[in-house]
Amino acid sequence: MTAWAIVGASGGVGGALADVIAATGAPVVRLSRRTGLDLTDEGSIAAAFAPLADLAGVIVATGLLHREDRQPERDWRQLDAAWMAENFAINTIGPALVAKHALPKLRRGDPSVFAALSARVGSIADNRLGGWHSYRASKVALNMLVRTLAIELARKNPAAVAVTLHPGTVDTGLSKPFQRNVAPEKLFTPAHSAAQLWRVIQGLTREDNGFALAWDGQRIPF
Repeated sequence: MTAWAIVGASGGVGGALADVIAATGAPVVRLSRRTGLDLTDEGSIAAAFAPLADLAGVIVATGLLHREDRQPERDWRQLDAAWMAENFAINTIGPALVAKHALPKLRRGDPSVFAALSARVGSIADNRLGGWHSYRASKVALNMLVRTLAIELARKNPAAVAVTLHPGTVDTGLSKPFQRNVAPEKLFTPAHSAAQLWRVIQGLTREDNGFALAWDGQRIPF
C-alpha cells in the first residue's frame, strides 16, 4: 500500500483521520508543527514532503477560526487587517503551499486524492447569516484555490482528484466557543467525523474533482 500524508495530524480531526486510515493497514505520515511543519513557513513544508513519493493521498486538516484574544467578527466594525491576514495565512495560503509541494508527490496511474478541510460557511450561496468575515472569506478562497488546482491536476495527473471537505461541527477546540446552539446529534466526535470523511474520500470519483463535499457526501454550493 502507498502512504497517506496528513497535515495537521496533531489536531482533533487530523489525528482521528490518521487513526482511521492507519486502521485500514495503510501507512500514514503524520505531519504537524510537532514534526516541524509550519503552514506559514514554505521551507518547512518543502522539507516535510521532500522524502515522500507515490502517495495515495494528502489531507490538509488544519484551520483557524479564533484565538484566546480574538474571535470571528460579528460586525464589519471589527474588521482588522492583521486578523484577516492571519486567517488567510492559515486557511488559504498554507494549504496552497502544501498543494504546491504535495501534488507532485501523488502516485500516477492509480487513483489518488488531495483534500483540504473547508467549512459550510465557506459557501457564498449558502451565506444567510453574515458575520465571521475573515474566516468565511478565507474558506471561500480555499474552495476556489482547490477548484483551480483540480483543473490543472486533471491535465497533469488524470487519475487524481482534489476536493475540499466539510467535517461538520466537531467537538474540538476550534468549535468549542460556538457549540451552545448546536443540537447534540449534530455535534460530532472527531472519530465520527473522521469515519464519515474517510467514507466520502473512498467514494470519490473524477466527477467530484474540484468540488466541496460535506461529511455526508453531499456537494456544497460555491
